[in-house]
Amino acid sequence: MSRKKVPCSDQSLARGDPMYGTASAGSNWLLLELSGAWGPSAFLQSPAIIDPALGRTVVRRAEKAGMRIAAIRRHGRRPATPRWRWYVARAEPGAEALYRGEVDDPHAYADLALDGSDGEPSAGPLIAVCAHGTHDQCCAVRGRSACRAIAQEFPENTWECSHLGGDRFAATMLVLPEGLCYGRVDTTDSAGLVRRYLDGRLDNRFLRGRTSLPHAVQAAQYFAREQSGEDRIDALAPLHVERGDGHILVTLNGKAGPIEVTLEEQLSEPLLSQCHAEVAGQVRVFTCAALAPVAG
Repeated sequence: MSRKKVPCSDQSLARGDPMYGTASAGSNWLLLELSGAWGPSAFLQSPAIIDPALGRTVVRRAEKAGMRIAAIRRHGRRPATPRWRWYVARAEPGAEALYRGEVDDPHAYADLALDGSDGEPSAGPLIAVCAHGTHDQCCAVRGRSACRAIAQEFPENTWECSHLGGDRFAATMLVLPEGLCYGRVDTTDSAGLVRRYLDGRLDNRFLRGRTSLPHAVQAAQYFAREQSGEDRIDALAPLHVERGDGHILVTLNGKAGPIEVTLEEQLSEPLLSQCHAEVAGQVRVFTCAALAPVAG
């Protein structure tokens, strides 16, 4: 008798995998509504919702523009008549913006202005929780429960979304326009994370990082917040990143002046990062070697 495989998120919790410095890269985001059941690739393998050829065109256009693309849908019962809403987000610190609009049918997605000018500014935030069950079972189980809890309090802001990366950290959540990427949100008060956001604050324990920042900067900010208790979203902006022999020096803009964080980059023991993974692989892990204010 074969032994049942332990879900990747359960394995990750048991190992205590660090989440900091793991946010998926993305300074600009395109989110398109696709109501219904998604295939393993929401745009390429969901023929009942969108023609795969059209999906391929839309994905390639976004990728050519350097944008991250994701499908979104409302949590719960699917509407009898589909709607085709869209969002464009800029997540660069200091230049954040969120635009929204709606088209009559999915073919119009191929002609959207990727700067958001076809729509209108949105006050936001947009809360996207990965619930892409055909991509990974953990996203179905953990993601949908977290999305349900958030949607009860913030129904107009909350969406299920397709794959965000980091399946082992399910339930994963993206907050736009800032591009805050969270993990394991089903293990805490997930709606509380949104309430913190509305106060301009974040929860360092569950933050994987900001998608518009390099992974080393995400990790450096984590260690600086852990030491100082700083929880303002716009704090600790990166000033300089320097790679040396076996280390990375990140300088952050602290409240009392610049802070230097020295990181060491290592590889983990082999692990299965997704439920459907068959071969274990190593992942990058940052450790903090030193953290101190810059000498004046």
